[in-house]
Amino acid sequence: MNDSTSVSDLRPPRCRIVGVLDDGAASLGAAALQALADADLVIGGKRTLALLEARIQPEAERRTIGGLAAVAEDIRQAQAAGKRCVVLATGDPLCHGIAGYLGMQLCLDAIEVLPNLSTIQLACARVGLVWQDLKIESIHAKDAGEWPGPGAAPSHGLYALAQSLRRHARLAVLTSPDNTPDRIARMMLAEGLADDFQIAVAERLLQPGERIVTGVSIADAAQARFADPNVVLLWRQSARAAPVRFGLPDASYEQRHPDKGLITKLEVRAVSLARMQLRDDSIVWDIGAGSGAVGLEAARLCPAGHVYAIEKNDDDVAIAGRNRAAMGVGNHTLVQGKAPQGLDGWADPDAVFIGGSGGELAELVALCLRRLRLGGQLVMNFVTIENLGTATATLTELGADWDVVMLQASRSKPILHMHRLAAENPVWVVCARRAST
Repeated sequence: MNDSTSVSDLRPPRCRIVGVLDDGAASLGAAALQALADADLVIGGKRTLALLEARIQPEAERRTIGGLAAVAEDIRQAQAAGKRCVVLATGDPLCHGIAGYLGMQLCLDAIEVLPNLSTIQLACARVGLVWQDLKIESIHAKDAGEWPGPGAAPSHGLYALAQSLRRHARLAVLTSPDNTPDRIARMMLAEGLADDFQIAVAERLLQPGERIVTGVSIADAAQARFADPNVVLLWRQSARAAPVRFGLPDASYEQRHPDKGLITKLEVRAVSLARMQLRDDSIVWDIGAGSGAVGLEAARLCPAGHVYAIEKNDDDVAIAGRNRAAMGVGNHTLVQGKAPQGLDGWADPDAVFIGGSGGELAELVALCLRRLRLGGQLVMNFVTIENLGTATATLTELGADWDVVMLQASRSKPILHMHRLAAENPVWVVCARRAST
């Protein structure tokens, strides 16, 4: 290398990732048009390549995007051969686009992004919706299937959107030919969110058939069909009150009648949830859910996580389901069954709460310790000496690190013009951590 040769002169040419809209070259700047004219290899979708065919030199190679890994490898080979490469992406390639992936695979020095307006910006401009605080969700992926209803698992393709609807006031959704606006609307109906939001659908932006659909209800949108491609905008009709996440009064929950009181009481619930050491994204198991109080508060404390709850009594399952609906919780799967049956399909937990064992306590303790993630917490509540003994003996046999706290709260009760303290039943809270080996 002589004195006049710089390190940058020895680098392969950067791959330019160009954002394209459906008006083709009309919205491209001079730098993007020059990159196309100079390219030896142009990679893009069939429709995008066709839109810009006249701007690509005749001798340049065209390749249709298949898998993302194949695109990265094509770029590597082109750069190794000293070829100038352009990838055509939609809108802003760094907003749910291909540029982020290619930057990780090829390193940032190997690419240069030439962004365009995003389709979300265009949709908001058409509707007049301020967009700086939008939550952007993409369901531009494989067919997710119809929403199965309340309690859907995180594996469903619409799950992230369903949770975002409960947490955000304004959303923009990038759809696909399978995951359509009407499918979103049906999910919102099933989740009881239809009356909370207004909807707009921006169809075929910058194409001759462009149409902006507004002023329709979510129920009407659930029965409609929309032209593809499209962007969905959703915004709340009124501000949502911030929910209490922790420490709700016992009376906030429906409980079984005539045996009212099948609920983990407030004081015990507070300590149990504290000992579970929950994080924003924790996966929680609630075994013997009863009225659902512990699992439902855990779901509110872990808005980016998920709670899996199981209860054997059919009346209690119905009550817990109604409590879930009343609280507006979406990240909570409730099933009827007797643990440990049915737990195999659940994600490994960060925390487990056992409020009832159905006579399978020793087996449940062993299973939960085995499935807990590193640092996970197992919390159990007992009111009988026998179950306490079984739990501590099992934990000792398994070599777990454990401790016990006995809680006996007393609550004030009126007596004439004064008050007395009435003792609640004592509860043992047993906490354990999985051994590191």
